Amino acid sequence: MLTAVTLTRDRLAVLAGLAAPLALAAILTPFRTSFPNTDAALALILVIVAVAAVGNRLAGYVAAVSAAAWFDFFLTHPYDQFTITRATDLETTLLVLVIGIAVTEIAVWGRRQHFAASRRAGYLDGINDASRAVATGDSPASLIDRIAAGLVPLLSLRSCEFQFGVAGIGRPGRLERDGSVVLDGRSCDVLNDGLPAAGVEILVESGGRLQGRFLLHPEPDARPSREQLLVAVALADQAGAALAASHPVVG
Repeated sequence: MLTAVTLTRDRLAVLAGLAAPLALAAILTPFRTSFPNTDAALALILVIVAVAAVGNRLAGYVAAVSAAAWFDFFLTHPYDQFTITRATDLETTLLVLVIGIAVTEIAVWGRRQHFAASRRAGYLDGINDASRAVATGDSPASLIDRIAAGLVPLLSLRSCEFQFGVAGIGRPGRLERDGSVVLDGRSCDVLNDGLPAAGVEILVESGGRLQGRFLLHPEPDARPSREQLLVAVALADQAGAALAASHPVVG
């Protein structure tokens, strides 16, 4: 879900996309006869880049359209009209629009890659924390509670609980070790259909012996990626290692 801060930032970015090209074109207007309008076009493209870098795709598109429109109005012949009479001016205006859209897409792609890298780093931190807890001899109950709490935001769950020594009860879906989710013998399309509403279990095993399961109760719109599901499997493995090390009694 988008936070109020994110919504406010995005609205401000869209407003900047509307206003910043207009402001720059107005500032350049008194000097429009003293320099090539291609220089002004480059300056407007820099504004689009700035808006796209701090805003979202919509803000970048708005900035590109605004820059092209005000470049036409203020900086091409005939001035102060949305009319273009020279082919070179038309080409420059279209280039402002096309390049503006292109740099917006590049900015969006770069931001998505940054978020993905940060998310992966967070996943690795969670796995490393669990590994350190096992290595330092933290109690299995404490580690299991931490893993269950971490699975809730990771997989968009309503709740998660650990059950000792059981599997298959209630016929939930099952998260396999390869990150697939299987329900009644069929693989689920989690990205499109979400996690099974009946719940999903992650078996916790060690040395081929069943230790128990994490029973996941997903939100209706829970659609975790394969990467997130594999992280959940890795966390369950840490719980299995901790339980095996403590010599639990398996029912």
